[in-house]
Amino acid sequence: MITVSNLTKQFTLSRQQRREMGRGWTGSTIDAVRDVSFTCQPGRVFTLLGPNGAGKTTTLRLIATMLKPTSGTITVAGFDVLHDPVEVRRRVGFLTGNTGLYDRLTPDELVKYYADLHGLDPETYRRRREEIFTLLGIHEFARRRIGKLSSGMKQKVSIARTIIHNPDVVVFDEATAALDVVTSRSIIQLIRHCRELGKTVIFSTHRMGEVSLLSDDLAIIHNGRLIFNGSYQDFQNQMQTPSVEDEFVRLVEAA
Repeated sequence: MITVSNLTKQFTLSRQQRREMGRGWTGSTIDAVRDVSFTCQPGRVFTLLGPNGAGKTTTLRLIATMLKPTSGTITVAGFDVLHDPVEVRRRVGFLTGNTGLYDRLTPDELVKYYADLHGLDPETYRRRREEIFTLLGIHEFARRRIGKLSSGMKQKVSIARTIIHNPDVVVFDEATAALDVVTSRSIIQLIRHCRELGKTVIFSTHRMGEVSLLSDDLAIIHNGRLIFNGSYQDFQNQMQTPSVEDEFVRLVEAA
């Protein structure tokens, strides 16, 4: 479970950034996330939807302990991100569209490296590796250097790295961005698989088709604030437009 309460993240602006904000901007800080609260339940997929710059990635990085909150609290699997960040990291898998892999390693070597970081024993590693590589179709290129792989292959390796330690919580930050349909489908299948296993899943996206395919719960964020938070069924029930995309645009424009 993830519980986010009154979360705010404030960044200090550089002189150049203040100039870029325009003449009307007088402050030295900006709130990327402002007073955000929500809960992600195990066995459900929680979608965080919003336009570019809305605060999605900042929120997910705060959950994953990559950033520290300015105020508010976050607990992940019962552990506070400020007081027990190491325990949080042990229970979280974080996947983005930017793979950031080591080009000179093979998928085998990279995934084994992350398994060792998480302290997996050899038998558990071999079992997890076989399950994940079979699920994602990695076996055929497992011993090729990552630098020689396609973007879709690299994303599959990134997925394997993310879930090799069998995390209780999986965070997907626009993980299908710029991927082809086949690789995107692999990630969608993985999200569904995580839900079936009872994991807590939170993902951000800008693809409306993924929202309707996967969402059990939905939050819409705009300018750092939540403008909708509820079940996907609640969202459908309150729609005043004929499509999810139109309703999203209506809510953002109203905000």
